[in-house]
Amino acid sequence: MRAQTDAVVIGSGPNGLAAAVTLARAGLEVTVFEAEKTVGGGARTLDLGLAPGVVHDICSAVHPLALASPFFAEFDLAARGVDLRVPEVAYAQPMPEGPAGIAYRSLGRTAAELGPDGAAWFDLFGPLVENSAMLTELALGDRRSLPAGLLTPTGLRAAVGAAARLFEQGTRAWSARFRGDVAPALFTGVAAHSISTQPSLAGAGTAIMLATHAHAAGWPIPVGGSGAIIGALRTDLEAHGGVIRTGHRVRTWRELPRARAYLFDTTPATLLEIWGERMPERVRAALARFRYGDAAAKVDYVLSGPVPWADPRVGEASTVHVGGTREEMAYAESLVAEGVHAATPMVLFSDPSVADPGRVVAGRRPGWAYAHVPAGSTVDVTEAVTAQIERFAPGFRDVVVTSRCVPAAEMAEHNQNYIGGDIAAGAVSTWGMAARPRLSTDPFAAGIPGVYLCSASVPPGPGVHGMGGHHAARRALAQRFEVRAPSLAPSSTV
Repeated sequence: MRAQTDAVVIGSGPNGLAAAVTLARAGLEVTVFEAEKTVGGGARTLDLGLAPGVVHDICSAVHPLALASPFFAEFDLAARGVDLRVPEVAYAQPMPEGPAGIAYRSLGRTAAELGPDGAAWFDLFGPLVENSAMLTELALGDRRSLPAGLLTPTGLRAAVGAAARLFEQGTRAWSARFRGDVAPALFTGVAAHSISTQPSLAGAGTAIMLATHAHAAGWPIPVGGSGAIIGALRTDLEAHGGVIRTGHRVRTWRELPRARAYLFDTTPATLLEIWGERMPERVRAALARFRYGDAAAKVDYVLSGPVPWADPRVGEASTVHVGGTREEMAYAESLVAEGVHAATPMVLFSDPSVADPGRVVAGRRPGWAYAHVPAGSTVDVTEAVTAQIERFAPGFRDVVVTSRCVPAAEMAEHNQNYIGGDIAAGAVSTWGMAARPRLSTDPFAAGIPGVYLCSASVPPGPGVHGMGGHHAARRALAQRFEVRAPSLAPSSTV
């Protein structure tokens, strides 16, 4: 007879552990199954053996939504020893000619350095920053409930204004706001986190959310790497009786213990593989239609010193969007959407030691980079990424000690959710904003009583925020156990 427990969680990424913590704190017996040998999913920090003592973030390195997340706010990472450093420069956009675009924590300073487009930037983000709490509640919600303040006159005005900004920046109308090249590029670099064509409503929505948080709270870097967040979640889970079984890939529901709730921090593809035979046909068919997006290929560097950016201010940013002008980035992303590798790809680069000097060991520091490529690409993008950075940082090759590439097609080998290199666990699209992973009144439900999806494939989507797991766990507590959601605050038992 199969063993029995209260709840089972498949996958130990931030969402899976957030779900497990929520359930365990409610007094349930929780078992987590993780296919890899280490926990953390896309938020792991590991020694890759590239340089003694230098550790690399396997996927995410900078966490724009960590400070905004209601789950992490209540969980209180700082009280658990996680130091989230917030650099004054959230992100930067080096330009082919002239000064770079710099997004400071200060909206006013950002606008002041954007010259003739400064007033337009301030007008774009000022109302959003002022209403950032409501924007956060809406962006990180379950897509089925509205912020309490939204129905007030002030809330409605803010919502209408945000919608107008989304439409403007998501369509060709963006050109009516900015006159120069720097501000449009600064916006587009953030929009490119969506790995989608530009302009697009999905890209504009991504940019508005992330850039607003940059000015409202900043983009934090966890001291020691992303794994610090995972360590805090694991410690709390185990302190409340939770059990994690690593190196255990589940292939069918028959392998699982009997439980009243099963939560999957996986893509719909994995959920279908394990539970598909028991799903109602309409649910199975809808999840089978779930669309995965274009991809990222990863390059990990070991550097002998700071990147020699042509504009020294770029070196103050822990995140750099390396793509050139808005037109260059839009063209590169359009090629990727057509299945073509761009000669000058959109690159996201991070030097976490800018905010966390402790990451420098014996003069060696980690460099983190992604290049956007077609889904399933097998191409080693090291040279393309290096050349793209060298465009804006002459001499970059001279500080590269060693590197390694993980092509998009191999990304799923260390995280099964990254199908074809899709690090968002599903295409970031306009339709997906409302109907991810399927059109349903309950996007977390799998059509089988007690089975839920809780990954980045469900609302609110990708990012290290834990909210997908927390939303699903709260539903499981109410529907399967008739238990109220517990407090997440640190306690003397942890």
